Amino acid sequence: MSARMFMQNLFNGLTLGGLYALIAIGYTMVYGILRLINFAHGDVFMIGTYLAFYGVTLMLLPWWLAIVVAIIGSAAIGFLIDRVAYKPLRESPRISALITAIGVSFFLESFAVVVFGGIPKSFLKIIPNFLKKIVTIGELRIQVLTFFALAIIAGLLVLLLWIVYRTKIGMAMRAISTDIPTTALMGVNTDTVIGFTFALGSALAGASGIIWAMRYPQIFPYMGFMPGLKAFIAAVFGGIGSIQGAMLGGFILGMAEIMIVGFLPQLAGYRDVFAFIILILILSFKPTGIMGKKLTVKV
Repeated sequence: MSARMFMQNLFNGLTLGGLYALIAIGYTMVYGILRLINFAHGDVFMIGTYLAFYGVTLMLLPWWLAIVVAIIGSAAIGFLIDRVAYKPLRESPRISALITAIGVSFFLESFAVVVFGGIPKSFLKIIPNFLKKIVTIGELRIQVLTFFALAIIAGLLVLLLWIVYRTKIGMAMRAISTDIPTTALMGVNTDTVIGFTFALGSALAGASGIIWAMRYPQIFPYMGFMPGLKAFIAAVFGGIGSIQGAMLGGFILGMAEIMIVGFLPQLAGYRDVFAFIILILILSFKPTGIMGKKLTVKV
């Protein structure tokens, strides 16, 4: 692989890894607090793209305002999912919440098919013309959209870390992830914090879905399944329950997927297989992930 192709793939890998990281954070935050895998998270990713699409085509909003509205809408959907589906099951066995999560995922996909239609729609009209331009840096030819996506991803990750580690609600989130009953005894409204966690993770998923649709400009009701599954693998790889681990796992998975195909183009048709190989290896040799906490067994 030439230096030009390596740099080209490097930018693509960073962008893809950043998108996986944004989705994986939603999985890991919910798991860190409730020990629940929210399988509907990938479908919130999909709903965000439709909200942006119809914000421009139906409501005639400017593209940037449609994106903001879509992210806020994704956060509201995440909050609503928690209130309707998960909150009534707080004291139920975890298997009940897990089955409910799968049911919510199927509901959102079927809802999208009925309301939005099963025929894929082009997202190209959402992308402003200046983002479609190509920037030439030496021998590199990179679309402006790539730099835009990387800037938005970096900004969202920094904002997330600020919220989690520099605000009161972030402190409450970290406290709840350690001990919910004790945190409640200290006067924290745990339901509000849990709802905020769902909303924050869903907002990141919606933003990731919009950037994804800009890079791969076709949307359909089942588009969130594979990215959501890979982001879950990234969260497990980095250490489920660790925000930094989810970020690291997302970037490593995205880079590995792009670089393997770049170095071995004959394996391009098997690119999805690599993610599952990584999942099998990490579960076999380090089930807590790269940055996961060590498990202690009480005898």
